[in-house]
Amino acid sequence: MSFNTDLVVSALPLLLMGALVTVKITAISVGLGIVIGLFVGIARIARSRVLRVLAAIYVDFLRGTPLLVQIFLIYFALPIVTGQRMDPFVAAIVSCSINSGAYVAEIFRAGIQSIDAGQMEAGRSLGMTWAQTMRYIIVPQAFKRVIPPLGNEFIALLKDSSLVSVIGFEELTRRGQLIIARTYGSMEIWTCVALIYLVMTLAISRLVAYLERRYKVDDHR
Repeated sequence: MSFNTDLVVSALPLLLMGALVTVKITAISVGLGIVIGLFVGIARIARSRVLRVLAAIYVDFLRGTPLLVQIFLIYFALPIVTGQRMDPFVAAIVSCSINSGAYVAEIFRAGIQSIDAGQMEAGRSLGMTWAQTMRYIIVPQAFKRVIPPLGNEFIALLKDSSLVSVIGFEELTRRGQLIIARTYGSMEIWTCVALIYLVMTLAISRLVAYLERRYKVDDHR
């Protein structure tokens, strides 16, 4: 069986458009996930028992259920409750963001707890409140330490975003499926899709490595 290069050339522009959509979903979802995860991660170690319990429920539920099921719940079940049909793009962003937020919360929690307890004591001795000490002393140091796992979360979500194809959203994987349905070129299209994912994940890995080196250099100045 020959490899149809003409099919790859003709399909590549459509696949690259799908790849841009994938990057867009991933970037927005990770950005929102970092914001959610930071607050939930802090809530996980907060003094308030209520906050700790609520944060634990959020993290355990979203980490304990498949992303695919969460997508179905948001796209199919939530509109039944609200009575409003949800746009596939919004459903994709919401489901990926809250899922990412649960994993990022644990990343931030571990990063914050890795900071020496004396840092908090030093901040409090300077007259700072607990929140001010977290904001100006603890979190900036923790953020540098969590760059590698945040990069891994970015890569994982980039690949997991292919699951939103089940609700008909045309990202990279869905574009590949539609092209195959029309051309029957499974080997060519899936090979191309795999290579595009590989290029994107390698680019993210290099970016994370650069940021890690940069912050290490800043720490030694």
